[in-house]
Amino acid sequence: GAVRRCGLAASRSYSGGGAYPSVSLACPLPGVPRAVFAAAESRELFETRVTVLENGLRVASQNKFGQFCTVGILVNSGSRHEAKYLSGISHFLEKLAFSSTAQFGSKDEILLTLEKHGGICDCQASRDTIMYAVSADARGLDTVVNLLADVALQPRLSDEEIEMTRMAIRFELEDLNMRPDPEPLLTEMIHAAAFRDNTVGLNRFCPVENTAKIDRDVLHSYLRSYYTPDRMVLAGVGMEHEQLVECARRHLLGVEPVWGTGQSRGVDRSVAQYTGGIVKVEKDMSDVSLGPTPIPELTHIMIGLESCSFLEEDFIPFAVLNMMMGGGGSFSAGGPGKGMFTRLYLNVLNRHHWMYNATSYHHSYEDTGLLCIHASADPKQVREMVEIITREFILMAGAVGEVELERAKTQLKSMLMMNLESRPVIFEDVGRQVLATNTRKLPHELCALISEVKPTDIKRVVTKMLHKKPAVAALGDLTDLPSYEHIQGALSSKDGRLPRLYRLFR
Repeated sequence: GAVRRCGLAASRSYSGGGAYPSVSLACPLPGVPRAVFAAAESRELFETRVTVLENGLRVASQNKFGQFCTVGILVNSGSRHEAKYLSGISHFLEKLAFSSTAQFGSKDEILLTLEKHGGICDCQASRDTIMYAVSADARGLDTVVNLLADVALQPRLSDEEIEMTRMAIRFELEDLNMRPDPEPLLTEMIHAAAFRDNTVGLNRFCPVENTAKIDRDVLHSYLRSYYTPDRMVLAGVGMEHEQLVECARRHLLGVEPVWGTGQSRGVDRSVAQYTGGIVKVEKDMSDVSLGPTPIPELTHIMIGLESCSFLEEDFIPFAVLNMMMGGGGSFSAGGPGKGMFTRLYLNVLNRHHWMYNATSYHHSYEDTGLLCIHASADPKQVREMVEIITREFILMAGAVGEVELERAKTQLKSMLMMNLESRPVIFEDVGRQVLATNTRKLPHELCALISEVKPTDIKRVVTKMLHKKPAVAALGDLTDLPSYEHIQGALSSKDGRLPRLYRLFR
């Protein structure tokens, strides 16, 4: 049968069926040469290789097929390190990146240099890392590493560039408050509530009053402390490791940075202190979106509890829990793949038609983490919305269904593998992991850890989390918002037993 299916029937042509209407997909197409696939000879090829140079700089690379490479410098520096400095320096550095340097007279010169190799560049500052990255043709690797070294260690920071950055930041801060999507603002607020005035609770955006105070001297003083080789990783994807190490030796060893190597003010090594608490911003949201179909006026609430750092073993169960909670907006179309079976869809969005959004987020750092749920609804429903969200937190400690857990684990694995199809994502993964741990866990190792998560693990991490004070961020018309004590009371468990609310909901 199979021979006939693969051979004879293939010659008949049906309208609309193409030339091979009934050839099974398991058979090679007749008359088409056999495909030759590139093969990885051994396991070594997947591995991320790391070399530490004499000055402490780490060079990490991952080989990958294709003619393009992504390479960049990651620095262990971000808004969490600004305790002894003016808040907002990292925001300035992100905007000033890829401007004029010792070798390049202007941003245009840098872009023209990259253009010769089909390259693009980007800089992103987060709470704990600043990342300068370039994607370009692999043949231009030496030029790219030379450019990155110059951008990170020899920026000119001219008065004109700093003035332009001030204007750009002021504009961005105005824009942030007017956007219909309050996500960035709420993320700031929940961090400020959870870690009041310390480390990851410090503001990621430059406060308006600081824009005028940050100048070249302030930036140099900060860079002297934090932009040192032992706090940097040069990460690359899509090249031979030896080649990257050679480029690093040429351009990053023995380089005197433009700010000199004078006395630094010391590096902030404080560990995140979870405080819990509430941050409220009363805001008229009625005119956020003007136009033919304005977004209705909504009040946004985010409730979070401390989870764990990405270095702890519990990080994987927390990631599975976050996937299990899932959620999204009420207009998020799509089938089961979009997470329509997650708890926040089934228990919240499907049951309460007036909820506009219920989404779970997990933020994780090297010394702490935060699992939070963002919900939005009409201001008149705020009280009920808060009760529904606190109930979801409490129900996390209840029974975990086998099917539900397997689905969340499969979804997490597929998301991980899907994201790691993209070269820039692999680059960021390699860079961040090596920066934090000096090694990199490979995707198949992470998948194995995800597979091992059991219902008891979920229960354990939730019980640990529910003993903490909640962090709450509230934005919009807050007339009906319950007091912080009320929210805390609904979530807190007395003497290890589950909260009263939980027993009522059973």
